[in-house]
Amino acid sequence: MKTDIEIASEAKLEPIEEVARSLGLSPDDIELYGKYKCKITEEYLRSLSNKPKGKLVLVTAINPTPAGEGKTTTSIGLAMGLNRLGKKAILALREPSLGPCFGLKGGAAGGGYSQVVPMDELNLHFTGDFHAITSANNLCAALLDNHIQQGNELNIDTRNIVLKRCEDINDRALRNTVIGLGSKADGFVREDHFVITVASEIMAILCLANDLEDLRARLSRMVVAYDVSGKIVTAGDIKAVGAMMALLKDAIKPNLIQTLEHTPALVHGGPFANIAHGCNSVRATRAALAMGDITITEAGFGADLGAEKFLDIKCPSAGLAPDACVIVATVRALKYNGGVPKEDLSKENLEALSRGIVNLEKHIENIKEYGLPVIVTLNRFDSDTDKELETVRSFCEERDCNFALSEVWAKGGKGGEELARAVLDTLENKKSDYRPLYDKDLGIREKIEKIAHRIYGAANVSFADPVKKKMEELTAQGFADLPVCMAKTQYSLSDDPALLGRPEGFTLNVRDMYVSAGAGFIVALTGNIMTMPGLPKKPAAFDIDVDENGKITGLF
Repeated sequence: MKTDIEIASEAKLEPIEEVARSLGLSPDDIELYGKYKCKITEEYLRSLSNKPKGKLVLVTAINPTPAGEGKTTTSIGLAMGLNRLGKKAILALREPSLGPCFGLKGGAAGGGYSQVVPMDELNLHFTGDFHAITSANNLCAALLDNHIQQGNELNIDTRNIVLKRCEDINDRALRNTVIGLGSKADGFVREDHFVITVASEIMAILCLANDLEDLRARLSRMVVAYDVSGKIVTAGDIKAVGAMMALLKDAIKPNLIQTLEHTPALVHGGPFANIAHGCNSVRATRAALAMGDITITEAGFGADLGAEKFLDIKCPSAGLAPDACVIVATVRALKYNGGVPKEDLSKENLEALSRGIVNLEKHIENIKEYGLPVIVTLNRFDSDTDKELETVRSFCEERDCNFALSEVWAKGGKGGEELARAVLDTLENKKSDYRPLYDKDLGIREKIEKIAHRIYGAANVSFADPVKKKMEELTAQGFADLPVCMAKTQYSLSDDPALLGRPEGFTLNVRDMYVSAGAGFIVALTGNIMTMPGLPKKPAAFDIDVDENGKITGLF
């Protein structure tokens, strides 16, 4: 069996100018990054503002398990399947982070014969967007500490600095650090922290900004610290914005690549959905909608995380209204939710499937909370039996969901045609009545409780005492009308990763909170979620290398 990188390396790619031409872009509308990658120019993006928009389809999934679900793989295969049926479909996806690439989860280019390419370049440095975001964030942090060193004109309280440095590698040793050690010239000694780049506010800002001027305004609003009287200090106050803009001026332009079957893919931005808002950039999504009939986009992890944030944060902020939602599941993952050990998932087990399918049921209900028609697709494995497949099909159809099998990993776009037909049938015959879960005028506490009760299924919500005080402060500072970005484990509907299936009667524990004023949301941290992951005992980095011809090996 060929690996993903072997399949990708053997593929015959079209020059990216040809892919761009299929979308109506001329050579003057793109900026080349080699033969198979490019960015779209500012001038062309502005020209799209008055063009009619196509349909928008969100792809989400059940809670991830070690059995695998294949959400990005399915998204890519669906777009290729739609193109095979004569539709002009475009992908709008996130860029992979180096953290999981060298850690545990792997990359984010799809898999098998359903990939975006060049997958090795995408999973590594790509066009440098993440490096630019990391540099802009850390420049702001350096300017902040320099301001304090050079006389602290703004009277910044060194005990109340909220901007964290970032790095796009899983590095647990950087979660809590002490900086400024040494002589007086080396700065003030203080505690500092790192987050992974995909959890940084600048990543969220880049993904939610409409254009360069909106990017500037959002960067200016970033809260970096508080002064000794408790007043907010922003990135604008420390004169960091212009230099950050210089670092981000190219990163804000969407990237264009292709699938193995040459379907156009706009891959731009990459916030995690468990600790950030989990969606690709607004600019890429809008561009895709203006250039194609149907845009396929995905949001990270399950419908309780990425989809909730797509529908409650990204869509209201960007004025988007999705037309349908695909939920990806596998028989194996549903049996895992039903209590079957990973090593036994290949055996038929209808009883465990019936126990675990409640996780899928909750995600169907969650999407219907937003008024969206639902298509459920099973990413098919050879071990799936006819009885198991029919059990899931009947379960979905009883809940008014179109259903389709997906075989895109093994068959590419051809394996996505059944799903493509189900999506087209839904778009033609079921109307979307999209609406956010909550009104922006609700209080911070009420928004969190609504998400916890209606999306997670929690019985209660517990707020730590410092969080209660923080909610009062943020309300007094005028931030209460912002949406809430929940940071929560991806493995469970609850904040306990061990609670599989559809847990009930649990309490969601909110332990910390802060405002991302530039991004335009409040972050609530629950359970033991961390914003800087660590590496596993055997990281994927152990298997990655380069041969004598410069060819990367071991990359999935």
